[in-house]
Amino acid sequence: MKKPKIYSFIKTPCGRAKFQELSSQTSLVSKIRLGWFILIATIKDWGMQEID
Repeated sequence: MKKPKIYSFIKTPCGRAKFQELSSQTSLVSKIRLGWFILIATIKDWGMQEID
């Protein structure tokens, strides 16, 4: 199975789990929260090595 491209930005296992949880929700507020999470997680994980 091919991993999502976003995983090159969100590198921690807990961050990837939270991404899966947030992306499964469909309301407008959830989509805004997902965008906010991606922005913060990307900044936080910027200098980390990628985990497989």
